[in-house]
Amino acid sequence: MNKRGYVYIMANGRAGTIYIGVTSDLAARAYQHRNGLIDGFTKEYGCHRLVWYEAYDDLDEARLRELRMKKWNRQWKLAEIERMNPGWDDLFESLF
Repeated sequence: MNKRGYVYIMANGRAGTIYIGVTSDLAARAYQHRNGLIDGFTKEYGCHRLVWYEAYDDLDEARLRELRMKKWNRQWKLAEIERMNPGWDDLFESLF
């Protein structure tokens, strides 16, 4: 059986710095980013707001989507966020 996967975007504010990642446990990973528990880009730039995500039945599919999205230009990424979350709300609470 394949493991589910999620592609997600964390941001530090509306149209601010964004980070694209992939995980098999979105709630746990978003919690880690929100609370600065992961050293690196999101902690350094304050990307604590979950503003976009997609779920996949297969983690490998999610990884492929993440790699493709990382090659997109910034405007495409922002447009993808705006389609799902026009207010750039923090979606963390909606996971529960």
